[in-house]
Amino acid sequence: MRSAATHSQYKADIRSFSYFIPPSPSVLLRSRPKVRLNGDTKRAMPPPSSSSPASSPLLPPPREVKSENSRSPFKLTESTFLASLMPKKEIGADRFLEAHPTYDGRGVLVAIFDSGVDPAAAGLQVTSDGKPKIIDILDCTGSGDVDTSNVVKADVDGSFVGASGRRLVVNPSWKNPSQEWHVGARLIYELFTSTLCSRLKKERKKKWDEKNQEAISEALRQLNEFEKKHVKLEDLTLKKAHEDLQNRLDFLRKQAESYDDKGPIIDVVAWNDGDFWRVAVDTQSLEDTPDKGKLADFIPLTNYRTERKFGIFSKLDACSFVTNVYDDGNLISIVTDCSPHGTHVAGIATAYHPEEPLLNGVAPGAQLISCKIGDTRLGSMETGTGLTRALIAAVEHKCDLINMSYGEPTLLPDYGRFVDLVKEAVDKHHLIFISSAGNSGPALTTVGAPGGTTTSIIGVGAYVSPAMAAGAHCVVDPPAEGLEYTWSSRGPTADGDLGVCISAPGAAVAPVPTWTLQRRMLMNGTSMASPSACGGVALLISAMKAEGIIVSPYNVRRALENTTISIGDGAEEKLTTGQGLLQIDRAYEYVQQSKDLPSISYHITVNEAGKSTPTFRGIYLRGANACDQASEWTVQVEPKFHEDASNLEDLVPFEECVQLYSSDGVVIRAPEYLMLTHNGRNFNIVVDPVGLGDGLHYHEVYGIDCRAPWRGPLFRVPITIIKPIASIGRPPIVTFSNVSFCPGHIERKFIEVPLGATWVQATMRASGFDTARRFFIDTIQICPLERPRKWESVVMFSSPSVKSFAFPVKGGFAMELTVAQFWSSGIGSHEATLVDFEIAFHGIIINQESLMLDGSEAPVRVSARSLLAAEKLLPASTLNKMKIALHPVDANLKTLLTNRDKLPSGKQIIALTLTYKFKLDEGAEVKPHIPLLNNRIYDTKFESQFYTISDSNKRVYASGDAYPDYVKLPKGEFTLRLHSRHESIHILEKLKQLVLFIKRKLERKDYIQLSFFSVPDGPIMGNGTYKSSVLVPGQDEAFYIGPPLREKLPKNSLPGVMLLGSISYDSVNLENGKGNQTQQSPISYKISYLIPPSKIDEEKGKETTGVTKSVSELLDEELRDNKIKFLASLKRETDEEISAWSALADSLKMEYPNYTPLLAKILECLVSGNPEQDKSCHNKKIINAANEVIDSIDKEELLKFLSLKSDSEDEEAEKLKKKREVTRDQLAEALCQKGLALADEESYMVEQPNTSDVTSDIPDLFEETFKELKKWVDVKSIKYCMLLVVRERRCGRYGTALKHLNDMIEAEGEPAKKKQYELKLQLLDQIGWTHVASYEREWMHVRFPATLPLF
Repeated sequence: MRSAATHSQYKADIRSFSYFIPPSPSVLLRSRPKVRLNGDTKRAMPPPSSSSPASSPLLPPPREVKSENSRSPFKLTESTFLASLMPKKEIGADRFLEAHPTYDGRGVLVAIFDSGVDPAAAGLQVTSDGKPKIIDILDCTGSGDVDTSNVVKADVDGSFVGASGRRLVVNPSWKNPSQEWHVGARLIYELFTSTLCSRLKKERKKKWDEKNQEAISEALRQLNEFEKKHVKLEDLTLKKAHEDLQNRLDFLRKQAESYDDKGPIIDVVAWNDGDFWRVAVDTQSLEDTPDKGKLADFIPLTNYRTERKFGIFSKLDACSFVTNVYDDGNLISIVTDCSPHGTHVAGIATAYHPEEPLLNGVAPGAQLISCKIGDTRLGSMETGTGLTRALIAAVEHKCDLINMSYGEPTLLPDYGRFVDLVKEAVDKHHLIFISSAGNSGPALTTVGAPGGTTTSIIGVGAYVSPAMAAGAHCVVDPPAEGLEYTWSSRGPTADGDLGVCISAPGAAVAPVPTWTLQRRMLMNGTSMASPSACGGVALLISAMKAEGIIVSPYNVRRALENTTISIGDGAEEKLTTGQGLLQIDRAYEYVQQSKDLPSISYHITVNEAGKSTPTFRGIYLRGANACDQASEWTVQVEPKFHEDASNLEDLVPFEECVQLYSSDGVVIRAPEYLMLTHNGRNFNIVVDPVGLGDGLHYHEVYGIDCRAPWRGPLFRVPITIIKPIASIGRPPIVTFSNVSFCPGHIERKFIEVPLGATWVQATMRASGFDTARRFFIDTIQICPLERPRKWESVVMFSSPSVKSFAFPVKGGFAMELTVAQFWSSGIGSHEATLVDFEIAFHGIIINQESLMLDGSEAPVRVSARSLLAAEKLLPASTLNKMKIALHPVDANLKTLLTNRDKLPSGKQIIALTLTYKFKLDEGAEVKPHIPLLNNRIYDTKFESQFYTISDSNKRVYASGDAYPDYVKLPKGEFTLRLHSRHESIHILEKLKQLVLFIKRKLERKDYIQLSFFSVPDGPIMGNGTYKSSVLVPGQDEAFYIGPPLREKLPKNSLPGVMLLGSISYDSVNLENGKGNQTQQSPISYKISYLIPPSKIDEEKGKETTGVTKSVSELLDEELRDNKIKFLASLKRETDEEISAWSALADSLKMEYPNYTPLLAKILECLVSGNPEQDKSCHNKKIINAANEVIDSIDKEELLKFLSLKSDSEDEEAEKLKKKREVTRDQLAEALCQKGLALADEESYMVEQPNTSDVTSDIPDLFEETFKELKKWVDVKSIKYCMLLVVRERRCGRYGTALKHLNDMIEAEGEPAKKKQYELKLQLLDQIGWTHVASYEREWMHVRFPATLPLF
């Protein structure tokens, strides 16, 4: 195997998952889909009441998480410091392993759904009992797929041409009975993370710059010597020679400035050795010397699970990879990680370091499979395809546990295709699924999907202990008690479920991939808490398997939740920490005592009494109206057995007498007992929040088994009540004064947003502190069928000061305001921070929030009203985007036949590929928008979506999924392919005509500022301009918004296209804390304009003056023109088609002799067609066709006419002028193509043996043709510059040829022609600049890929 190399410092890519890599202990990053600086702290959960099962004699009393002496600083020894880097004591894992050293995860298989796991990382080679640590590594996204469907056979010398175009030599010792080699290629940077690419680019550029500097020095030396030798440049030849040397120097300097390394390409070869499919990789392009990285030197790999071997591309990148073969060798998956995140997660759960046991993961005896769900093409974002394939793999491998540290906000909790598949995996296949709750705290209802919102998944919050703070985070003065991180997401979910199930340590120094050039790294987030809990559960399962206890996700979850210890003081803390901090030793005792009990999950659904919909998983009263009277709710408790449960042995005998408890008998009233059978039972509860004070209140109704109360709650009905305060005054203001903050303190205020409010202006004053303070400020509102409306800001106060903010709100909905001092901010100071916070509600109500101008000249009336206070009405609107609707031009349904796309149910997944076409007349930033599919991964019933945008050369400019980004595209024609997957062909059939929009940003100079008027005739008459006004509360004021002027519309905008923009009605001044103010609009709304039909061409249909033609003549001309069009439309791919085309062309030439347009079209067809096998014959055909065009034109008459100045007011003269200009262009094109064919023929003849005497006349013909062309056109223009380039090359002036060629390529501004770049390579080779030629050859694979990429 090739050995690993070294790498530069890693910088986190946090776009897609929940983790943090702090540049300092107090600076943390937040994750998908937004990035936010910092994290958070909060205390966690309530101690159990006296009736709680945690007080059972079976279990030791709950322990509070505190340092030994809360009044003195926390002290570490070397051993406790090392232990703090990989926390295990906090969850009781150390105590458990001390008592049961062989229950360390042995016999447990964990699936890691993440960014990929590096098999070369420290601690991930073997388990504690010597078994392989990683038994399979899969790329579930397809981002590493290589198309190897092209099959070749080797020559007698054992070589063949690979997909990259390089000749490859196989190792003669490799067995290949069929002698068939499957070949493919990939650009190496497409397999690497952006961080690794950045390091490689930096190192490769350094070497390239050295070579380029040598070339510059040599070019400068040649120029200086020439200038010394030729002081006066009187001769034209000398001037051109001097110009050529200068152009060479300029080219090299410009090349250094424009250098953009796209990376080398690697060849991939697969074959069947009679037993297994084998894969070898040629990486010579990565090496400095040609004798390294050869295909024959590579030790072949096979599917990782077969031999568990991996490779390393080169010592430079030090990147490990594995391979998997699909579809009988036609597809190779090269698996690399897309971030260190997955390796870090795997290390926390299962790493084994025999030489450093304190740094072991929680379950060092466990094995794992790596399921990469983060797509490298998307910078590590997960995809629906990756998630589905990962679940398929977990079931196929019979995994015990799944850990997934990914997620995002969701529209609908516990809903979607992935949620359905997870439920099946848990209920039918007994998998235990653990996932991160999210890093979007500290506000409530911020848990992400799927971890915090899915019933079948155990969602984990992030906890930090004093030891972790002192050791891993290196804080000066750690907190006296453990607490939840500030940024850890909180419940409840929008449908009332608790959200967070349990908490676990949310930071660790764990293994990372070798390409980071370090063994371990500190990361923190719920992404780290989840594998900590997962490792703990692996210990528990290891014990259960060893002792013959049936492992059920239902019983395991109940054991975890009913044996936690509390982290905080109030019942409300359950929304932060779930049931509390995981304790594995206590959970083990629980499962031992409950081993003979049936495996049951209690499914809870809640409805408001008398209503069947909507259904909830808890009760969530949020707002003044919900709290002003008592309400009655129906709770349905439905016992759920695993699908393999027996009707007679399990379901029929099941019967439990359940005693119901309420955490507050005054606020929550419930029945006392419930007889529960397999078919379930419902009961009603009454919630009476009228007597509660303002703020947050959390309660529960839970059921206890009367016969075995030690089991603890069998089920819980979470009840969250938020009673907001009202604002007063005009404008309504809420003030909180002199609130004291210490590190980790969170202050929540719940405010009823008054009707009519649309934005808030808030002011925060911080004082009374010494060292700098960092605060999280979050607001959140919950609206039906919307993702939580969240506004967030992280502010730093370096000294006492005032800062102000403005953000949008929704009137009539309660708003949570959360102000939190970051858990480690100011932790070494003894001074509290005093905060004053003021919120003022403002609002301008508009009669229609989303405006559309229909394309007519009529303005749209807008009515505005303020209900809260006098507001300045200051409308402003800009159109800055264009939206084009596209329909698919092709739809292709295909059954995916590989095992990775076969669901556990046996159904094969089907893919629908839709093809769309669009054209840009100039370069622009564009983004696809699919309203039905975008912005949803988990809360959608569609399995996945993925798109690519490519040009006519198949070059891919963009890839994306549910969250498209803008991409800069050049001028040209583009193809968008959209790939969707589902098991149901009927669902996919409905998407065959799916409408897709292309959103295009306008250049700033093309922005359209709309005007406002006080009268409806204003846009036409130009009067009644409306600027601003002051709205009197309760009184409407109206104005008109006029359509854009027609001359302001973007050029080439087609009828039916929409222009998009925004409109605002107000602005505010904000204090930035430095004594300066900024002005901004706190809220804006959408506005659109429908581009109307184009005006009718007035000239069209007018009769021309002068001589009129007869009907017969007009008919003949129409027939002639259509015959020419038909000739041009004929295919010329086969010999028969070429013969038929030639016959028709000859016939038309006889029918219309010397008709220049016909002859020009024939020449055009010959030039654009595929070259014949006989290159010389093809060139001669072009030369002959060009001569026919040239001979058909009276050049003297044409030259005479063009030299005359026509009368611009004479219509007939103008038309005749245009006709003559067309003829001139046809002549110039013929001369140009003739010259190119002559030069090509010259080159071809020189390459042939014994032809030196034949080519003596060609140079004269070429020069004659070139000089003739110069008479008619500017040969430096784009259209004819290629001939100038060829001429300069023939004269040996390669530098000048390169200059003109580059100018031509850059000026075209659209997808380049392959011939131009092939000529560029030839020029570079002739000059001898191998470093530039190598660079351009790598770019050829980017600009002109052989095939479109796989999905």
